[in-house]
Amino acid sequence: MYKLLTILIAPFVALMIAAAPTTAVAEVRLMMAEEPGCVWCARWNAQIAPIYPKTAEGAAAPLLRINIKEPLPDDITLRRTINFTPTFVLLVDGMEVSRIEGYPGEDFFWGLLGRMLEQGDIYFDNQS
Repeated sequence: MYKLLTILIAPFVALMIAAAPTTAVAEVRLMMAEEPGCVWCARWNAQIAPIYPKTAEGAAAPLLRINIKEPLPDDITLRRTINFTPTFVLLVDGMEVSRIEGYPGEDFFWGLLGRMLEQGDIYFDNQS
């Protein structure tokens, strides 16, 4: 009886597992558009770049660097073109969510980035 019940129920269990919703995790990146000779890019590189990957923000939105003079990767869609460097674009699954144009200094950068992540409903532990 047990074997017969298992044989009859197994297809239904398999169907339920296959139909169960899956939770997809969005790919979140912070794209930095830069160009050679940009003094504000150099300042960001000196003040933020060494610590960024070690922060909660860096873990939530790993950095992707692009050169403004080169074509944008095909898997990235922006709301508008980038005209200033550095420009920091928060991408979720390759789509622009928000941006910071220019580098406002270390203190303002972290606050603006935190606000971008919060408004994009991107969890990060900013208590560290």
